[in-house]
Amino acid sequence: MDALIASYGDSDSDSESSPPLSTPPHNPALAPLPPPPLSLLNPPNSLLGGTLDNLQTIQPTRVRSFPHVEGNYALHVYIPVHVPQQARKEAVQFLKKVSLNVPGLHVVDADIPLDKLLNDDQKLEHIALGREFHISLGRTVPIRVHQMDSIVNMLRQKLQFQKRYWIDFNKWEVFVNDDHTRAFLSIEVTTGGLSEITKQIQAVNEVYRLHNLPEFYQDPRPHISLTWALGDASDLLRKVVEETKKHPDARSSLPKRVFTVKFSGIECKIGNKNYKICKMPSE
Repeated sequence: MDALIASYGDSDSDSESSPPLSTPPHNPALAPLPPPPLSLLNPPNSLLGGTLDNLQTIQPTRVRSFPHVEGNYALHVYIPVHVPQQARKEAVQFLKKVSLNVPGLHVVDADIPLDKLLNDDQKLEHIALGREFHISLGRTVPIRVHQMDSIVNMLRQKLQFQKRYWIDFNKWEVFVNDDHTRAFLSIEVTTGGLSEITKQIQAVNEVYRLHNLPEFYQDPRPHISLTWALGDASDLLRKVVEETKKHPDARSSLPKRVFTVKFSGIECKIGNKNYKICKMPSE
């Protein structure tokens, strides 16, 4: 699959995001994908230990995914993901190689130019990979205050009985949003965990449908995104990934499995408040 399209337009009631989701023209090589975490446009400054002003030399232009309306709150349902420590060093080297060949890449959730971190592997690892990522289980949509309790209760009812399973992030992939204003370098789930996540998406769809909310894409592609660039840099990003596959080196090879994590639970965020939908017991 040469190209996949993801629309990254999530927003809470006080933040900005990318343009609204739309249905792209039919193309068998393109498939729409879910939005990223709500925190994408409200980055935690604490990650940088006070150095955010020095690093944010580029301030990209953003627009809302849907108009802000008083009393509306953005809803996002997701699986939280943390990249394992042992997988971060290889991923850092790959990100460095990509950044050297693709100018203008930024860290997802932080608006920090990746090239400002290339001289410090430890800082790059911490800022780019040491945060919580999200696998979206539903579109990010606005809801009203009176819908909150009903949605959370129904999600808990439908998703309370979940079994532990492994999620394999095994494919580096490039995504672009619908209007080609941003491109993303991501890691996709195509094998282990895909069927379980698909069933969870179907359950979330049922809750959305009962609340007259738009359902998820018919062919969802679970993934997490690590970096983004303004404009449609997908061709260049894809070329760099393919070249790395053809000519891997010790520092930036692409293993068949980038990393694997255990499913830990499902959460949802409404505005700035997080809700635990289901949580796997600690082992």
